[in-house]
Amino acid sequence: MAPSLLNKDYSAVFASPREESGNLTLGLTWRVRYSPISPLVGEMSGRTEGGDLHSAADNEEHDMPHAPVSPKLRTNARRMRKALTDAELKLWNALRAHRLMGLGFRRQVPIAGYVADFACPTPRLIVEVDGSQHGNDHDLAYDAARTRRLQQDGWTVLRFWNDDVLTDIDNVCLHILKIVGEAW
Repeated sequence: MAPSLLNKDYSAVFASPREESGNLTLGLTWRVRYSPISPLVGEMSGRTEGGDLHSAADNEEHDMPHAPVSPKLRTNARRMRKALTDAELKLWNALRAHRLMGLGFRRQVPIAGYVADFACPTPRLIVEVDGSQHGNDHDLAYDAARTRRLQQDGWTVLRFWNDDVLTDIDNVCLHILKIVGEAW
């Protein structure tokens, strides 16, 4: 990355090499805004990245529809964000930062009393990555009840096995896109 100068307003002016008349010079080319506060502050309610206060109306298209979430469930979701399985990490790397056709996914999101592995609020899509422990009768019944509950709230729920994500991530992403295309 080119050298930068940090201004008082926390923006950086990057210098990039430019050739003029056979001589290599530095020209100022673009400005990027930096926040003096950790981006994690943006996850706190009532604050945006950079620590500025905002109202829900400021950013309606990106906000998840919020219902009251118990502190225990919220804590569990935060803990789960830090301890992803290999399959969840691989899928997250394909979904994060709008990498999958501009869809904005969030991970380990509390919804309707459950923690969804990945949620995309705009088409109301939930993607679950299940390991072999979900193959027994008790867990299959629990997952079916959970899916019904989420569908009552208007969510489409997709489930993939860990092995499918680890060995065939491209087809998993294509299937997600196909379902999103049908939902829109």
